[in-house]
Amino acid sequence: MTAATAVAAVMVGAASLPAAAAGQHPVRLHHGVVYISGVRHEASRADHSNRTLNKEWVDVTNGSRRVVNLDHWTLSDPNGHTYTFHHVRLAGGATVRVHTGVGKDTRTDLYQDRRMRVWDRNADIATLRNDRGRVVDTVSWGVREHRRDGAGWHHGSLRHPDAGHHRGDHRR
Repeated sequence: MTAATAVAAVMVGAASLPAAAAGQHPVRLHHGVVYISGVRHEASRADHSNRTLNKEWVDVTNGSRRVVNLDHWTLSDPNGHTYTFHHVRLAGGATVRVHTGVGKDTRTDLYQDRRMRVWDRNADIATLRNDRGRVVDTVSWGVREHRRDGAGWHHGSLRHPDAGHHRGDHRR
């Protein structure tokens, strides 16, 4: 996508660098229309300043040419941290960045208004669900396994911490 196309296409979001170009770890294998295109988690566990929290984010991209209404979609982790999109329309080809900290929402950046970190540096799973609660995409990194039982999430050595894995509804 050229810069001119990105500017013309923006209702919400802007053209985003691929995760690898942005220095991010998750790797995209394939994706559906709307997908998690990048994740950044901050290394400092001790610093909970708003500046540091806003350096932690998840990018959500619309890979289609049509506007997608994200109203009531959610972005969550396995620990129950859930962000709900309100009044967000994502233009075709556009990306919106969801920051952890406090800020003023714009067309390209949304803020969860949290005072504590959400995304674990070593291992975590980001899940994007539509307004019906259906999983649209997931991205995982580190060593957290993808299974759940009554004891909660289990840890194992599934992959190198710099690798990522996507799963979602890839039907169009």
